[in-house]
Amino acid sequence: MAKSSGIGMTVTIDDADGTGRAITNDITNITFSTPRGVQDVTGLNSTALERLLLLIDFNCTVTAVFNPAANPSMFGVFSTPADNDTRTVVIVVGDKTMTAECHMTDVSWSRNADGSFTAQATFVQSSTTAPAWS
Repeated sequence: MAKSSGIGMTVTIDDADGTGRAITNDITNITFSTPRGVQDVTGLNSTALERLLLLIDFNCTVTAVFNPAANPSMFGVFSTPADNDTRTVVIVVGDKTMTAECHMTDVSWSRNADGSFTAQATFVQSSTTAPAWS
């Protein structure tokens, strides 16, 4: 099995109009996870915990350097929240693709002491379709 780093990673996120924008060049950091719920079903007769796996979720945080250029840019994607803000998030690493339908729940803009200007956007799963690698 070949091992790989995150080099060559691509991130595409829909803008408010639903157009996927490859904004990888503006992104400095991405963190995403696919946590599962767990239900404790331990009976009184047990001496150890018994659990059931529940539904899967997806959440993602993207940090980007400010780029006010025309699309595709982080500004074009992050600056236009919509009423029903559903965005497709596509993360490609090597030949594997993670796709999730998400709500963009927060965008934080930060002018740091060193003069850098960044934004951090948070995405959470919005549909009943489980995120999956393909």
